[in-house]
Amino acid sequence: MKRILLGFFLLNEFFILYAQEIITAERYLESVGEVYGNVRDYEARIVIRSGNSTMYGTVSHLIPSFLRIDFTSPANQVILYDGNLLTMYLPEYQAVLNQVISASRRPSGASMATAQGILLLRRNYVPAFVTDPSPVPLESGSNEMVVKLRLTRRVGSENFREIFLDIASDTKLIRRIEGRTITDSTVRFDFSETTINQGIPEQRFIYDSPASANLYNNFLFRDSE
Repeated sequence: MKRILLGFFLLNEFFILYAQEIITAERYLESVGEVYGNVRDYEARIVIRSGNSTMYGTVSHLIPSFLRIDFTSPANQVILYDGNLLTMYLPEYQAVLNQVISASRRPSGASMATAQGILLLRRNYVPAFVTDPSPVPLESGSNEMVVKLRLTRRVGSENFREIFLDIASDTKLIRRIEGRTITDSTVRFDFSETTINQGIPEQRFIYDSPASANLYNNFLFRDSE
């Protein structure tokens, strides 16, 4: 009887320890959000792939909603968002496009790599590990180790049907975002050489467009729509 009781208690302790080690995808994504909650600003190299198009640049973010991408390819192209106004400079067309973004229409993609973006992902998507919580190579032959998450939308109004997140295992910063639309097209954002809390000033998010550029307002939709 003593051996049975001892075995029972040992088994009970094993299950308690095992349960403590289990981490759900929801809790893991929450912990990533906690990391970004301590990020006041960041800057990173960014590569955006969509269809046959690939763009390269530097992305800057400052809380709460400032976001800027300065492209090297296409050269001199700029995307700027200050939490209210989205501005795009397209040097190929000598055009500056402005769009007021209401609370119900928010930018996607690079803006997901923020504390606010992760909160919205947790609210609007259901996370799951692609395999398990164990770090795996970013891709075949890569030395970068990441935790891979798959997010499926809770409601049909989201732009992406599903989103894949690759989280750096050592820093819990987002390394790659890949979104698949309802038409099964894919957009991928790669972040590298990320530096955080460097004291980026708000002035970086003020854009003076070239005097020769043509200005177009509300190029996506009217704010009242």
